[in-house]
Amino acid sequence: MAADTHVIPAHLDDPELIGLWTLDEFLAMVIPFAWGVLTQHILIGLFLAFAGWWGLRKAKSGRAASWLIHLAYWYLPTGFLGLRATPPSYLRLMAG
Repeated sequence: MAADTHVIPAHLDDPELIGLWTLDEFLAMVIPFAWGVLTQHILIGLFLAFAGWWGLRKAKSGRAASWLIHLAYWYLPTGFLGLRATPPSYLRLMAG
């Protein structure tokens, strides 16, 4: 008998990684560091990059990244970063 050539992935929902970090963690590190380099405040940029990575890591803490998007939707003001408010209850039929 031939060996089975089919491979079943063990983790289907793992996020894409850039090095050791997910995309949002990577951006939380790179953007402050790039700001620090461009403004010639490299140490401040390094500190903000580490704080951004650490804060985002703690905020996610085992949850999906969509958890932060849901928090932003419900707790940030209307129109902040293009987030829309839920329609009023009397427009429930028009919403879908």
